[in-house]
Amino acid sequence: MPEDRSQVTVRTVSAGAPEVDVLLDRYLDEREATFPSTQGTYTRKRTPTPELTPPNGTFLVAYDGDTPLGCGGLRRIADDGDDVRFEVKHVFVLPEGRGRGVATAVMDVLEQAAVDLGATSIVLDTNDALVAAGAMYRSRGYDRVPAFNDNPNATAWYRKPVR
Repeated sequence: MPEDRSQVTVRTVSAGAPEVDVLLDRYLDEREATFPSTQGTYTRKRTPTPELTPPNGTFLVAYDGDTPLGCGGLRRIADDGDDVRFEVKHVFVLPEGRGRGVATAVMDVLEQAAVDLGATSIVLDTNDALVAAGAMYRSRGYDRVPAFNDNPNATAWYRKPVR
Protein backbone atom coordinates (compact mmCIF):
# COMPACT_ATOMS: atom_id res chain seq x y z
CA MET A 1 0.00 0.00 0.00
CA PRO A 2 1.62 3.32 -1.03
CA GLU A 3 1.99 6.10 1.54
CA ASP A 4 -0.56 8.89 1.16
CA ARG A 5 1.28 12.05 2.20
CA SER A 6 -0.55 14.29 -0.26
CA GLN A 7 -2.67 16.00 2.38
CA VAL A 8 -0.26 15.83 5.32
CA THR A 9 1.17 19.17 6.35
CA VAL A 10 3.44 19.80 9.33
CA ARG A 11 3.13 23.09 11.19
CA THR A 12 4.94 24.65 14.12
CA VAL A 13 2.49 25.23 16.97
CA SER A 14 2.63 26.21 20.61
CA ALA A 15 3.21 23.18 22.81
CA GLY A 16 0.34 24.54 24.89
CA ALA A 17 -2.19 24.50 22.01
CA PRO A 18 -5.45 22.58 22.60
CA GLU A 19 -4.73 20.04 19.83
CA VAL A 20 -1.36 19.32 21.43
CA ASP A 21 -3.07 18.50 24.73
CA VAL A 22 -5.34 16.03 22.93
CA LEU A 23 -2.47 14.41 21.01
CA LEU A 24 -0.19 14.14 24.04
CA ASP A 25 -2.97 12.71 26.21
CA ARG A 26 -3.60 10.07 23.53
CA TYR A 27 0.15 9.40 23.30
CA LEU A 28 0.54 8.97 27.06
CA ASP A 29 -2.61 6.82 27.27
CA GLU A 30 -1.34 4.50 24.52
CA ARG A 31 2.16 4.26 25.98
CA GLU A 32 0.74 3.47 29.41
CA ALA A 33 -1.64 0.82 28.01
CA THR A 34 1.05 -0.90 25.94
CA PHE A 35 4.04 -0.53 28.26
CA PRO A 36 5.72 -3.91 28.84
CA SER A 37 4.67 -5.16 32.29
CA THR A 38 8.10 -6.76 32.72
CA GLN A 39 9.54 -3.23 32.82
CA GLY A 40 7.31 -2.04 35.65
CA THR A 41 4.89 0.86 35.50
CA TYR A 42 4.90 3.54 32.83
CA THR A 43 5.77 7.01 34.13
CA ARG A 44 3.51 9.66 32.57
CA LYS A 45 5.51 12.82 31.92
CA ARG A 46 5.10 15.70 29.50
CA THR A 47 7.93 18.00 28.59
CA PRO A 48 7.19 21.52 29.90
CA THR A 49 6.03 23.97 27.21
CA PRO A 50 8.95 26.45 27.69
CA GLU A 51 11.41 23.66 26.80
CA LEU A 52 9.58 23.16 23.48
CA THR A 53 9.59 26.85 22.55
CA PRO A 54 12.29 28.71 20.54
CA PRO A 55 15.15 29.19 21.16
CA ASN A 56 15.00 26.17 23.50
CA GLY A 57 13.08 23.98 21.06
CA THR A 58 9.94 23.68 18.99
CA PHE A 59 6.75 21.67 18.70
CA LEU A 60 5.06 20.42 15.56
CA VAL A 61 1.68 19.01 14.62
CA ALA A 62 0.98 17.09 11.41
CA TYR A 63 -2.44 17.73 9.91
CA ASP A 64 -4.66 16.30 7.22
CA GLY A 65 -6.47 19.51 6.32
CA ASP A 66 -7.41 20.82 9.75
CA THR A 67 -7.41 17.40 11.45
CA PRO A 68 -4.41 16.73 13.69
CA LEU A 69 -2.79 13.35 12.94
CA GLY A 70 0.45 13.41 14.90
CA CYS A 71 3.07 15.46 16.64
CA GLY A 72 6.62 15.75 17.86
CA GLY A 73 8.81 18.11 19.78
CA LEU A 74 12.40 19.14 20.13
CA ARG A 75 14.23 20.59 23.13
CA ARG A 76 17.76 21.67 23.88
CA ILE A 77 19.53 19.59 26.50
CA ALA A 78 22.92 20.03 28.11
CA ASP A 79 25.85 20.10 25.71
CA ASP A 80 28.18 17.11 25.73
CA GLY A 81 31.59 18.73 25.40
CA ASP A 82 31.43 20.66 22.11
CA ASP A 83 28.33 18.73 21.03
CA VAL A 84 25.23 20.98 21.00
CA ARG A 85 22.38 18.53 21.57
CA PHE A 86 18.67 18.77 20.88
CA GLU A 87 16.40 15.94 22.00
CA VAL A 88 13.39 14.65 20.07
CA LYS A 89 10.34 14.25 22.33
CA HIS A 90 6.80 12.92 22.02
CA VAL A 91 6.77 11.71 18.40
CA PHE A 92 3.31 10.20 18.04
CA VAL A 93 0.85 9.44 15.27
CA LEU A 94 -2.81 8.66 15.87
CA PRO A 95 -3.86 5.19 14.67
CA GLU A 96 -5.89 6.72 11.82
CA GLY A 97 -2.77 8.51 10.54
CA ARG A 98 -0.38 5.58 10.62
CA GLY A 99 1.08 4.21 7.41
CA ARG A 100 0.86 7.60 5.68
CA GLY A 101 4.39 8.88 6.33
CA VAL A 102 3.29 11.20 9.14
CA ALA A 103 6.13 10.29 11.51
CA THR A 104 8.64 10.68 8.69
CA ALA A 105 7.24 14.11 7.83
CA VAL A 106 7.41 15.18 11.48
CA MET A 107 10.99 13.90 11.83
CA ASP A 108 12.04 15.69 8.62
CA VAL A 109 10.88 19.03 10.04
CA LEU A 110 12.24 18.34 13.55
CA GLU A 111 15.68 17.51 12.19
CA GLN A 112 15.77 20.68 10.09
CA ALA A 113 14.59 22.72 13.09
CA ALA A 114 17.42 21.26 15.19
CA VAL A 115 19.97 22.35 12.59
CA ASP A 116 18.35 25.80 12.38
CA LEU A 117 18.55 26.10 16.19
CA GLY A 118 22.29 25.29 16.13
CA ALA A 119 22.40 21.57 16.96
CA THR A 120 25.47 19.52 16.17
CA SER A 121 23.58 16.35 17.07
CA ILE A 122 20.06 15.14 17.70
CA VAL A 123 19.39 12.61 20.42
CA LEU A 124 16.34 10.67 21.50
CA ASP A 125 15.28 7.83 23.69
CA THR A 126 12.69 5.14 23.09
CA ASN A 127 11.69 1.73 24.30
CA ASP A 128 12.77 -1.42 22.47
CA ALA A 129 9.13 -2.56 22.60
CA LEU A 130 8.40 0.19 20.02
CA VAL A 131 9.93 -1.82 17.20
CA ALA A 132 8.70 0.40 14.35
CA ALA A 133 10.01 3.54 16.06
CA GLY A 134 13.46 2.04 16.57
CA ALA A 135 13.56 0.88 12.95
CA MET A 136 12.57 4.34 11.72
CA TYR A 137 15.25 6.05 13.80
CA ARG A 138 17.96 3.66 12.64
CA SER A 139 16.86 4.09 9.00
CA ARG A 140 17.31 7.86 9.45
CA GLY A 141 20.93 7.48 10.56
CA TYR A 142 20.53 7.37 14.33
CA ASP A 143 23.05 5.16 16.13
CA ARG A 144 22.44 3.55 19.47
CA VAL A 145 24.44 5.21 22.26
CA PRO A 146 24.80 4.84 26.03
CA ALA A 147 22.00 6.37 28.11
CA PHE A 148 22.19 10.17 28.26
CA ASN A 149 19.28 10.55 30.69
CA ASP A 150 17.48 8.62 33.40
CA ASN A 151 14.12 8.19 31.65
CA PRO A 152 12.50 5.23 33.43
CA ASN A 153 10.44 4.40 30.32
CA ALA A 154 13.42 4.16 27.95
CA THR A 155 15.50 1.13 27.07
CA ALA A 156 17.27 2.54 24.00
CA TRP A 157 19.08 5.83 23.38
CA TYR A 158 20.08 7.17 19.96
CA ARG A 159 22.18 9.97 18.47
CA LYS A 160 22.54 11.42 14.99
CA PRO A 161 25.23 13.97 14.14
CA VAL A 162 23.88 16.84 12.03
CA ARG A 163 27.02 18.95 11.59
